[in-house]
Amino acid sequence: MRKQCELLQVSRSSFYYEPRPTDDQQLIDLIIKIWTEDHSKGYRMITHDLRTYYKFLVNSKRVRRLMLKIGIKGIIPKRNLSKNKKPLYKYPYLLKNLIINQANMVWSTDISYVKLPSGYMYLIAIIDVYSRCILGYEVSNTLDTEPCVRCLERCIAKYGAPVIMNTDQGVQYTSHEWINKIKEHNIQISMDGKGRWADNVWIERFWRTIKYCSIFMHGVETVKDLKAEVKKFVKYYNERRLHSSLNYRPPTSVYTQSNATNDGQFVQLCCSIAAHKIKKEKARVKYEKRAKQNHTKYAA
Repeated sequence: MRKQCELLQVSRSSFYYEPRPTDDQQLIDLIIKIWTEDHSKGYRMITHDLRTYYKFLVNSKRVRRLMLKIGIKGIIPKRNLSKNKKPLYKYPYLLKNLIINQANMVWSTDISYVKLPSGYMYLIAIIDVYSRCILGYEVSNTLDTEPCVRCLERCIAKYGAPVIMNTDQGVQYTSHEWINKIKEHNIQISMDGKGRWADNVWIERFWRTIKYCSIFMHGVETVKDLKAEVKKFVKYYNERRLHSSLNYRPPTSVYTQSNATNDGQFVQLCCSIAAHKIKKEKARVKYEKRAKQNHTKYAA
């Protein structure tokens, strides 16, 4: 037998090996039983349940393989739960490496939700990035574009138009109504990158503050109470709340002081922003040209 294995170039251990028959049915039944009790459990949790409660020493990879075989998996929220339709308009992010040193240079806006016993309500706010001052807000029970446009019109009528308006890529901010209103006032449009919440961190921070310091703290349950609480907190936030990023001054004070000193510098401000935008456009064209050359080179 040794000579035969040598001639066939087969090891004797492989020749004599007999696979051990495995019966997975018992393990499959236990997996189904555990998963039926709690559909949120994935293969890792089921593996630990098998080891702890059923004294079944099994590898997590085997549990995963059997779960794929029988077509079950843990039901939990996944990333990108909501996928919007293709945006009508998409603009670059203009704030990267931009020094924001004056009020009305950049405004930022966003939408957040508040869950009440009667349903969901939506908060819309516009913040001046330099001073952190909340210039306007809306409380709405819909996600239509109209409340966003209404809030913008009210802020422009009261404070004038900013140089740049930064938003995310939500359907409200990529709609015809919003874009046309922005262009009507000659405002440059900046949009966050996809999934880049940090690009709009100023308004995101405000949502965290108003929810945890006011709405959640006072147990708001009705729409009337929500509107009253938001109005009260926005006034406190603008006029009384001290900000460490503003050298412990309230936003309204910083906004008013900046507005009083930047009137003569407004043209210079617009020129610097335009130069920054042109520089970004030149860098983009240069990158695309280089990528095209590399593609042609490798294709050849």
